[in-house]
Amino acid sequence: MRLARSTGSGGGLLILILGIWGIFIPFVGPYFHYGFSPDSAWHFSANRIWLDVLPGAAAVLGGLALIVSERRARGVAGGWLALMGGVWFLIGPSISLFWSHATKGLLPSGIGTPLGGHDRAAVEFIGFFYGLGALITAFSALAIGRFASRPGVVDEPTNAPVTTPEVSPNP
Repeated sequence: MRLARSTGSGGGLLILILGIWGIFIPFVGPYFHYGFSPDSAWHFSANRIWLDVLPGAAAVLGGLALIVSERRARGVAGGWLALMGGVWFLIGPSISLFWSHATKGLLPSGIGTPLGGHDRAAVEFIGFFYGLGALITAFSALAIGRFASRPGVVDEPTNAPVTTPEVSPNP
């Protein structure tokens, strides 16, 4: 069913921006001492690909689909794709425990150690994963609901002849 193009454009744009942030912050964050070890910019690793680039790409593609979609099915599919990226940002650091095998006492995940102290580490976790994932998840869930609840736009006007009732004269 066709919908107005503005249905997903606002949320899609926000999801797109957040997805771009999620993709590039692990690579440019070390320039500002904001990130996780290793403290080198543009250092590619399997963990950065799995925990940052892939969910960010899902959010970017979902946001683009929300922006350009005119059909309900495409908008809902884009919303679900962005939602999966946001959820992966939320649970990815915990899921990385299965493949990281970190020793006791260290941060037990595949993402590395935060570059700052305790306060800054909290900001890094929020900016890289938990806050980012929560925002993407919220905006994509709102977009899915918006696409599901919007009434459709009529594709073509009807060409049926208009009949008017005949008026009989009063006797």
